[in-house]
Amino acid sequence: MDMENNNMEGLLRLEILRGINLAKRGIRGSDPYVVVRHGDQKLKSRVVKKNMNPEWNEQLTLAIHRDSYIPVKLERYDRDRFSRDSKIGNAEFGIEELVACRNGVVEVPSNEGTVNKVMPNQDNCLARESSIFWENGNLVQHMFLRLKNVECSEVELRLRWIDVTY
Repeated sequence: MDMENNNMEGLLRLEILRGINLAKRGIRGSDPYVVVRHGDQKLKSRVVKKNMNPEWNEQLTLAIHRDSYIPVKLERYDRDRFSRDSKIGNAEFGIEELVACRNGVVEVPSNEGTVNKVMPNQDNCLARESSIFWENGNLVQHMFLRLKNVECSEVELRLRWIDVTY
């Protein structure tokens, strides 16, 4: 992460919570993990062995640059012992709504509570309504992503915006 870049707007802390009903690959189950990409940044979760409903509870952090609100891409993989890991589903999500709330485009309450809701539609990978809210002084978005290019699979995430001051 380039902390020296004065073009950085903030950090996005992704908490990869869990996978839900992940598609099974292989005879003995899957060893799932996720890879998150944003621009040239690439982060990877740990592998959870033989589990179709893994609980990662892992935090990954991305640097977000001004005017660089490209979608965050998430790919789910299965660790293969003797061959290349298999990509099993992918999703992407935008951060524009979260950034808009942070920048005050959407009115922000002075106390804890929901700021905005993002509904699932054909342009996003949301499996259900996603809430953006204030929690302990931080702007947070909770979401369930439905993975594409696979028969079933969801991943639950929490995004937390971290302001960066120089």
